[in-house]
Amino acid sequence: MSSVLKTNALESEAIYIFREVVSQFEKPVLLFSGGKDSITLVRLAQKAFFPAKIPFPLLHVDTGHNFPETIAFRDKLVEELGLELIVRNVQDAIDQGKVVEETGRYASRNSLQTTTLLDAIEEFKFDACIGGARRDEEKARAKERIFSVRDDFGQWDEKNQRPELFDLLNGKIELGQNVRVFPISNWTELDVWSYIEQEQIEIPSIYFSHKRKVFVRDGMIWSHSPFVYQDEDEVVEERVVRFRTVGDMSCTAAVESYAGTIAEVVGEIRQSTISERGARIDDKRSEAAMEKRKQQGYF
Repeated sequence: MSSVLKTNALESEAIYIFREVVSQFEKPVLLFSGGKDSITLVRLAQKAFFPAKIPFPLLHVDTGHNFPETIAFRDKLVEELGLELIVRNVQDAIDQGKVVEETGRYASRNSLQTTTLLDAIEEFKFDACIGGARRDEEKARAKERIFSVRDDFGQWDEKNQRPELFDLLNGKIELGQNVRVFPISNWTELDVWSYIEQEQIEIPSIYFSHKRKVFVRDGMIWSHSPFVYQDEDEVVEERVVRFRTVGDMSCTAAVESYAGTIAEVVGEIRQSTISERGARIDDKRSEAAMEKRKQQGYF
């Protein structure tokens, strides 16, 4: 009973946050990756505004190196729910010379998303970007407020955030500023999966056990792909794996698993001693990697 009450309390908080966003901001947008957290946000937004449609678009910053299963799921979900989807591509920023493609063993387009995101915010004049970041994921994200203000350069100052006492959310911003909003900030990975199980939410197949061509580097299981650099001596093999978190193919490691249902995934997470972000390759660059990206405008 206590777990049910906790989940309901988290759902109620998230719905309250969604409604505050729509009441306080003129042009909100939901940042959508096709991962479990952003899919959960869509379900919460449906509940917040039912029987009306979700009153803001979805924005996907596409690195061009995404898992095909994720993109297929994204398009299916948008079509089924009749949602507005805006897609902006990192490749365009590369072609325009705004960012430089990384090369080498740990090349990734993950950090390059920042420029594309900031350009999209400016293009559409979004004043609130809603995302699925959670405080339990990573140290820098634990510092975020639910309404997290960004300056007119899109930058985040962790020392200049507003207090949020008694669930009071202050959305007042100056000209040029915008806010990042985190409705599931107080959820854990297990909370998200439990909610997916409770609501019977469909998610991409890569979250479940499947056979995939992979190779091992630095103790992590990388996907074999044209988008991922591979040394000649790194042997490709087929393993039964799944993904706990979904970024693009160059920054997301798999985990060995035979969990083929949501219930089995929940059971696996309960027993895990490794954090969800332990499977994010890009977080290994430095201890402060995420915080530095956030200061520059990353979500």
